[in-house]
Amino acid sequence: MDRRSLIAGLTGAAGVAALGGLAALNACQPRREPTDRYGRTRIRFATDWRAQAEHGGFYQAVANGSYSRRDLNVEIIQGSPTVDVPQLLASGQAELGMGSNAFIPMNLTAEGAPVSVVAAFFQKDPQVLIAHPDAALTSIADLAERPFLLADASINAFWPWLKARYGFTDSQVRPYTFNPAPFLADPRAVQQGYLTSEPHTLEATDGFQPRVFSLADEGYPSYANMLLCPDTLMRDNRSVVARFIEASVEGWQSYLNDDPAPADTLIKRANPQMTQDLLTWGRDQLIANEIVVSPGGRIGDMSAARWEAFFTATSEAGIYSPDVDWRSAFTLDFLRS
Repeated sequence: MDRRSLIAGLTGAAGVAALGGLAALNACQPRREPTDRYGRTRIRFATDWRAQAEHGGFYQAVANGSYSRRDLNVEIIQGSPTVDVPQLLASGQAELGMGSNAFIPMNLTAEGAPVSVVAAFFQKDPQVLIAHPDAALTSIADLAERPFLLADASINAFWPWLKARYGFTDSQVRPYTFNPAPFLADPRAVQQGYLTSEPHTLEATDGFQPRVFSLADEGYPSYANMLLCPDTLMRDNRSVVARFIEASVEGWQSYLNDDPAPADTLIKRANPQMTQDLLTWGRDQLIANEIVVSPGGRIGDMSAARWEAFFTATSEAGIYSPDVDWRSAFTLDFLRS
């Protein structure tokens, strides 16, 4: 299942309204996060999907003590098809959360919700388009006039960018219900997917190697795996946020460069449906496609230029009003050396 597109659609009225309602209430009330018996600050971190390789660095930071060495007691709350991460932040059921793609924080910003991105752990969005094997297909532009199987959330997210860039039209769209059968039945069909999941599943289950086109490699400017932080936490407990980011960076460095077994063990314990084969594949794809590490060799990095490029592309496509204060969607304060 292309869970990022599904989760993007869940960042809707409930989470936005709750966060907005808490803004005034919390404006003058300092936050005090609970501590455990060792004096470590308790942090619940809500991810965007069930435990998987895409979360490996965070689980590695739990397993190897990167969080605890910084006096943090971190509990990872794994997502599901019905989890709305902004709603968890608004209701106080999580202190920090994961934003799957840049549409989530930008949607929140457009609604005035008091939450910002403080780090981006994926420099590239692993969103891909998948087609049947065809040597004539060399780029996304070659998919013109083919039917696209897209979820509703994707139609309101990266599809307008694809239309603006390649001249695709809405008449090409077919409903995607997270069932690969329609794609398999139509050799001209194009299906949305995620680099670290669907291509491997199709090859392992259906016996063919699909053509895979990365949106990021053709200019799609969205970050992914972003750390969402309520403004009140940044205001009242900046050290907690800074230490969480620092430990997460250390966890990702270890997961990518050292033995991933500690994280994999925790991931499979949290998500018994996860296989070691898919974990290994996912990690290999993160490394081979340089998803996590920035061109400057940093993890968690962001730039105002990338955020502006995302907002320019999406506002020109009619997704956001040009007067949205896109700079409020993120802060670079925790990333400056």
